[in-house]
Amino acid sequence: MRLFAAVLPPPEVAAELAAEVDRLKRLPGAEALRWTGRPGWPRGGAADWHFTMAFYGEVEDGVVPDLSDRLARAAHRTPPFRLSVAGGGQFGHGRVLWAGAEGDLETLRLLADRAEAAARKAGVAMGEHRRYKAHLTVARSRDAVEVRPYLALLAEFASRTWTVGELTLVRSNLPTSGVPGEQPRYEVVDRWGLGPVRRNGSREIGGA
Repeated sequence: MRLFAAVLPPPEVAAELAAEVDRLKRLPGAEALRWTGRPGWPRGGAADWHFTMAFYGEVEDGVVPDLSDRLARAAHRTPPFRLSVAGGGQFGHGRVLWAGAEGDLETLRLLADRAEAAARKAGVAMGEHRRYKAHLTVARSRDAVEVRPYLALLAEFASRTWTVGELTLVRSNLPTSGVPGEQPRYEVVDRWGLGPVRRNGSREIGGA
């Protein structure tokens, strides 16, 4: 199965992002972009809007239990932290338009590094390690697009701040209909709370 680890914004933050994306869609030329999120879903479906911690690609079913165990340990070693969706940028000369993040980016990067390390230890083939760049994809294009007007609006955007309290493992189901512009569908496979767990099973929310 095709998997990645992610941090998902809560519904109220996703709703704020949805309103911002609606503003972006009203700009001239917006129809040339393939927008993430699904009509009628304020948080884009199961996990459409997400900060990818580590992308694993195709993972054999037999590897998933070990990967999950290691991701659980990575989550428990990482304390909850504060984050907001803010600003934005682009990759590939306008081929990917994304919203950025503000807050405890150091802990966010630490969680990303641990999610990658968990996969390597579980035997998942990972590419060359790169420094993590927090981004939440809002649109894609097959061709280079002039995105400066979109970046100008995103620069003004900042969601409410929330406490990130869990790490999520997500399955990506690629389009099969052949309909142009169809987006992958995401399915949450598992999730783990951040921070250590007490012996009685409760979580130390402020734990290190």
